[in-house]
Amino acid sequence: MISKAMSESLTTHLNFELYSANQYLVMSSYANEMGLKGAANWFMVQYREEMLHFMRFYTYLTDQGVVISIPASKAVPDSYSSLLEMLEITLAHERIITTCINDLSEQAVVEKDHATRIFLQWFVTEQIEEENNDRDLIAKLKIVGDNGHGILMIDAEMAQRVFVVPAGSPLAV
Repeated sequence: MISKAMSESLTTHLNFELYSANQYLVMSSYANEMGLKGAANWFMVQYREEMLHFMRFYTYLTDQGVVISIPASKAVPDSYSSLLEMLEITLAHERIITTCINDLSEQAVVEKDHATRIFLQWFVTEQIEEENNDRDLIAKLKIVGDNGHGILMIDAEMAQRVFVVPAGSPLAV
């Protein structure tokens, strides 16, 4: 049985995952408007991944008998100066998510909530990949600077990203 404190912490994080999804959806739209269709695709995949994360938390909590509360989300930024800025914001945001996941994991250990600790392990591993991907793109963008050809090459690379629904996920049909 999940504690009230743990269910409240997980519900708070569930709502943060929804905020994350909204942020990446807006970034996708902005990248599209900038003419960076590959970056728009990359952020759309990021949006879909965050919705998957949201649904994982939702399913876990409802399976634990928790009634979900979704308060209105704060507005996400909708204007950016460059693709580099969007990715730097993305990395900073993912680092916050990593801290939150680590804090939730620590809470699960303290509460001796083994089910939640195991549930969160997938997210611990996922965050390593998230931050690494962001750092990689930031490094490439810093190398090319304002060179339009270089940015377009990175944009083409970002276009190759595809969303894959993991087997057993709440979104798998």
